[in-house]
Amino acid sequence: MSRTQAVLGSALFFLVAPFTLAGVAPWLMTHWRLGATYPGVEVVRVFGAALVLAGAVIVVDSFARFALQGRGTPAPVAPPSALVAAGFYRHVRNPMYVGVISAILGQAMVFSDAGLVLYAAILWSAFHLFVVFFEEPNLAHEFGAAYETYRAAVPRWVPRLTPWRPDP
Repeated sequence: MSRTQAVLGSALFFLVAPFTLAGVAPWLMTHWRLGATYPGVEVVRVFGAALVLAGAVIVVDSFARFALQGRGTPAPVAPPSALVAAGFYRHVRNPMYVGVISAILGQAMVFSDAGLVLYAAILWSAFHLFVVFFEEPNLAHEFGAAYETYRAAVPRWVPRLTPWRPDP
C-alpha cells in the first residue's frame, strides 16, 4: 500500500472508529453537559480533561504510525505490512484502544456521567475479546517470531514505564 493510500485509509477509519466511539457516542450520551457539581469535582474535571487530551494524542499518534511506518491502516481490511513497535507501541501493545478508553473515561470525569464509565467497561470488554481472539492470532501468523518477541516484552493493556527496545 502506498503512503498516500495508508494515510487516507487511516484518516477514514479514524472517523469511522475512534472518533465515533470516543466522540460521537459520548456526545449522544451526555450532549456534553456538565453533571452535578459537588466539592472537589473541579479537580476531577481537570484530570478528566487531561485524560481526554492524552487519549486523543495516543490515538492520533498510533494511527499516524500505522500509516507512515506500517504502510497500512488500523482497519482489519487493510492492515499494515510491517509490525509497528515504535512510539506508544513501545509501552503497550494496544495504545489505540487504551487511548479510546482513556478519552471516554476522561469525559466521564468531565461530565460527571456514570453511564460513560459503564460504556467504557463494555467497550473495553469488546476490545479485549477482539484482541485476544482476532488480532493477536493474526499478528502471530503474519509477523511470526518478531511479534512473539514483541508480545513477550510489551504488555497488552497496562503500559510499561520504560519503553521496550528490541535487540538489534
